[in-house]
Amino acid sequence: MAHDLFDISGKTALITGGTSGIGAMIAHGLQARGVKVVIAGRKADSLEKASADGLTAIGADLSTPDGCTKLAQDVLEKVDSLDILVNNAGATWGAPVDDFPASAFDKVLDLNVRAPFLLTQALLPALGESATPDDPSRIIMIGSIDGLRVPETPSYSYTASKAAVHQLTRHLAGHLASRNITVNAIAPGPFESRMMRAMLAQRRDDIEAGTPLGRIGRPDDMVGAVVYLTSRAGGYLTGAVIPVDGGISTTR
Repeated sequence: MAHDLFDISGKTALITGGTSGIGAMIAHGLQARGVKVVIAGRKADSLEKASADGLTAIGADLSTPDGCTKLAQDVLEKVDSLDILVNNAGATWGAPVDDFPASAFDKVLDLNVRAPFLLTQALLPALGESATPDDPSRIIMIGSIDGLRVPETPSYSYTASKAAVHQLTRHLAGHLASRNITVNAIAPGPFESRMMRAMLAQRRDDIEAGTPLGRIGRPDDMVGAVVYLTSRAGGYLTGAVIPVDGGISTTR
């Protein structure tokens, strides 16, 4: 039945960067569908609000290896099992090519590429424990359409990091399939998020006009993709990078 095919109730998920933007969309969308949701973030006030909304909120700094290890330990103290890991936390940086600082590569690649790998590595035992051939554990990487095409913005380290996330997704998928763990990526286009806030404030009409489907992504667009990937419906898919972008990267 269709209801059973997309049923994810009773699962447990960790979402990094879950206090705002796309991470918060995913967190609240999964919670509404009966998933026990743990989120990780850095801002105390946002974590308090998430806790008040019924989410399990943990403070974390994923910019260092020790921070990734500590988050994994803290999560496993809060939950008995882990079925879903959404590696969403990320950073960006923009500067003209002549002035782009070397430090911007360290900051962005450490958080966008190294952290998802280290956190995945630390949580593999928990993900593997709950996984079965009929219902694999699921890892979702949040990439970007800017890792699929060249954007107008001078965000060199960001685009490089997201292209790396897409390839890391494929690489991990190949090695974790035998453990009954799927690894897929979502490459979002324009959504209401912290990273897009300034650009949407300045150029929303232009961005919508440049999107084949004519609008900015809505929370349900993102939640729908995640529900598919984490439910029985998506149980036979791994190593895929799915653009959720209104057709920008696929038709233009």
